[in-house]
Amino acid sequence: MNVSEALAQLRAHVEPGRAEQMAAYHKQTRPVIGVPNTATNDLTKHWRQVLSVPDRVALADALWRTDIFEARIAAAKLLTQARLRPDDAAWALIQSWVADFDSWAIADHACMAGQKRLTADPARIDAVETWTQSPHMWTRRAALVITLPWTKQNFPKPRELEVRDRVLGWAAGYVDDPEWFIQKAVAWWLRDLSKHDPDRTRAFLEKHGDRMKPFARKEAAKHLP
Repeated sequence: MNVSEALAQLRAHVEPGRAEQMAAYHKQTRPVIGVPNTATNDLTKHWRQVLSVPDRVALADALWRTDIFEARIAAAKLLTQARLRPDDAAWALIQSWVADFDSWAIADHACMAGQKRLTADPARIDAVETWTQSPHMWTRRAALVITLPWTKQNFPKPRELEVRDRVLGWAAGYVDDPEWFIQKAVAWWLRDLSKHDPDRTRAFLEKHGDRMKPFARKEAAKHLP
């Protein structure tokens, strides 16, 4: 399947009037064609089933390069799969997208694909750590979103705890960042962590919470007892 065929399948699901609504909601200046999420989900699920891993990576790359909103979402969904072997090319492609992030919806879908590649090979955290020093706000934010799986283990192994503490160190470096999306990402990480590790969450907030924006501190503590 080439990118023209994939775009034709996406366009077959366009709903009149949806493009304008989506563009306004997501604050998009790039083309938005008006494909509902359910259709994109169904199409990309089918493409994952019928395409080889190299073909999926190639199609994801081509879809991303169109700069069409739904095409970029579809590109990310093509790579959102736990079992993907070999996955070095997929991981390299996802990393190449990070500098292009400029909206939460596209960034979050791409980070969901990246989460699968990180959990498959946690050593890739070293590359993610470099993002925390980027002047690009969306790259800094992505470092937290892509590592969310490490907030969710109820019985983490020692190496998982090492990653958890490492990312909390990144978050501590973010608490003085005035960007709303950065503060929101810190709060998101802590809120999810609080469901599984309230002691670490509480310790973080006791040490750094007074430097967080009030909305972020409140969100982070939402599920603490």
